Amino acid sequence: MKIFFLFTFSTFFWSPFEQAAASVHYDKILTHSRIRARDQGQNVCALQQVMGTKKKYFSTCRNWYQGAICGKKATVLYECCPGYMKMDGMRGCPAVAPIDHVYGTLGIVGATSTQHYSDISKLRGELEGRGSFTFFAPSSEAWEQLNSEIHRNLIDNVNIELYSALHHHMVNKRMLTKDLKNGMTLVSMYNDQKLLINHYPNGVVTVNCARVIYGNQIATNGVVHVIDRVLTAVGNTIQDFIEVEDDLSSLRAAAITSDVLDILGKPGHYTLFAPTNEAFERLPRGLLERIMGDKVASEALVKFHILNTLQCSEAITGGAAYETLEGNTVEVGCDGESLTVNGVKMVKRKDIVTSNGVIHLIDEVLIPDSAKQVTELGGAQQTTFTDLMIQLGLASSLRPEGQYTLLVPLNGAFSDDTLRMDQRRLKTILQNHIINVKVGLNELYNGQELETIGGKLLRVFLYRTAVCIENSCMVRGSKEGRNGFIHILRQIINPAEKTLHEMLRNDKRFSVFLSLVKAADLDDVLSQPGKWTLFVPTNDAFKGLTDDDKDILIRDKNALRNILLYHLTQGVFIGSGFEPGVTNILKTIQGGKLYLKTVNDTLLINELKSRESDLMATNGVIHVIDKLLYPADLPVGNDQLLTILKKLIKYIQIKFVRGSAFKEIPLTFYKPIIKTYTKIIDGRPVEVTEKKVTEERIIQGPEIKYTRITAGGSDNEEKLKKLLEDEAPVRKEQPTRRTQGGTARRRTRLAYP
Repeated sequence: MKIFFLFTFSTFFWSPFEQAAASVHYDKILTHSRIRARDQGQNVCALQQVMGTKKKYFSTCRNWYQGAICGKKATVLYECCPGYMKMDGMRGCPAVAPIDHVYGTLGIVGATSTQHYSDISKLRGELEGRGSFTFFAPSSEAWEQLNSEIHRNLIDNVNIELYSALHHHMVNKRMLTKDLKNGMTLVSMYNDQKLLINHYPNGVVTVNCARVIYGNQIATNGVVHVIDRVLTAVGNTIQDFIEVEDDLSSLRAAAITSDVLDILGKPGHYTLFAPTNEAFERLPRGLLERIMGDKVASEALVKFHILNTLQCSEAITGGAAYETLEGNTVEVGCDGESLTVNGVKMVKRKDIVTSNGVIHLIDEVLIPDSAKQVTELGGAQQTTFTDLMIQLGLASSLRPEGQYTLLVPLNGAFSDDTLRMDQRRLKTILQNHIINVKVGLNELYNGQELETIGGKLLRVFLYRTAVCIENSCMVRGSKEGRNGFIHILRQIINPAEKTLHEMLRNDKRFSVFLSLVKAADLDDVLSQPGKWTLFVPTNDAFKGLTDDDKDILIRDKNALRNILLYHLTQGVFIGSGFEPGVTNILKTIQGGKLYLKTVNDTLLINELKSRESDLMATNGVIHVIDKLLYPADLPVGNDQLLTILKKLIKYIQIKFVRGSAFKEIPLTFYKPIIKTYTKIIDGRPVEVTEKKVTEERIIQGPEIKYTRITAGGSDNEEKLKKLLEDEAPVRKEQPTRRTQGGTARRRTRLAYP
């Protein structure tokens, strides 16, 4: 009858609490533990215990499936869930634990040392009496781990010191884990001392950074939560601790210089990773002096060590990124018993609890990107570029107060041949990777032009999943420093020097294709400024083509243009700018479609491999192929032409429809751009265009006359002089203006009296 009463009584008390807690992290994790152990019987929970330790956890899914906590292998244990117990001869945990007052409950949950100290300190009567208490009871192991001097002082004065210490673990009302909200502050029963509560998403609940290892054991006059350490009084703020701690004098000086120290004296829930004096001493002297002499950099440095959330060490069971007051994140994790910051074991002392947060002492100074010079932002994969910058004197030429953007190729982009180049040539290459303005990733746009300190204009190409600058596309890792950005690139940038037509003319591999381009009157298209992608077959693609075959092709200009313009598409498409393995459909000038994709860093065009890709021209890009392209859906209606094409194209079946004709493609798909520049003749500026003289007319008024000249580069200067013989001298010339990231815009106005 007594057992039945206990079962009914405890079920009455427990069930409503358990149901109300269903939406809280601790209870969710506990529910998952029940599910994992359902094969073991009712009310059994699965826990993970870190091998070689006594530390046990109700685990998150991540830890459970990894089979590890803090990188250490964990074994699986099955125990009765909190509030339940085994019965002889029965499977699982079918009985509820007995309900007793708080003092008796300490024995039920195994907190026997706390029970003993409650007895000898005369606290027992209170724990057995009337009331509604919450007791955060240290486990027996927690008392063993307490500093021996503190432990001895408590035992030597049980009626005052020990009694007060135990009262500090009590709250004068019942608080289940569902009531313990993250960031909450409770008032203990000793001098109204603060108890800082944190309830983390991984189910860990802490009080002054002590972890609740066994929660919600209901008592007739309250509830008991077993914790893994003995609580000490919390009084000072983080600022107070820094001001009196001798080992943090360097941090104190930096915090005062940057006006950050006062923040740490205000109410809040902060985490400070505090570098010791030794950590500051290990920094290069010049680096620390520069940062401390720059208020913005020093403020960024100090704030980078502060989280706006309270992260106790016991709550960290795996790596996670946390935002700092500086604005960027740090990765906080664990390796066994050690805390790690950005993957490095650097925490010397953890969980110094204050009234507004927690302090972890570290033996390294964390330097945020925002406090670094742009030349210091490179990582392990960019050391070749940064080393060359130093060796060639370019790093020292970048002023701390300047604004720069470095386009940094990966180490693997520098071949042995490149590194063996003459230093002057190598310096020129590097100069073309340095922009004299600060341009972030989100400021780049398609068609933008960036001027390097070497005087070259680099074009920006923006694709769905890539940003490319000339022939080289970015990889993840862009960073912003104190005086600039770095963007990481796959390859060395090769700025364009020649037009598409000039590149074809200067490479013997393309002589046949170029002759056909000339015969089709397409030279101008490839010579004029524009944005084109040209797929160029090498001479190997025309093997077997006789002079007679060539004459037949040339005579049928419509056919020839259709074939050639199937190799040309509008827009600049860099091979490495395509999303790997995904087919990209481009419409050609001929009207047909090309199907492009990259597989294993190789560009495929209609499933044909490009032998060389991303040859940059001032008006586009060339991808080299060794076969002639032809639209599979375009029929041929001429027997002779069909025979010729079959000689050259064997990878597809060409359709034959007798009598069909190729459509005419007029050269209206591009607009010739008239390039205007100012030429000085006898000290007088004249606007000249690179076209034949198309118009010469004089508009004469009563007081003003204008001469408009449209002349070609082949016209001699004498003709221009003659036209200017009667003209008055120039009064005013507007200066050249250059927009950031753009080309020069020259506006010259000729005014006559």
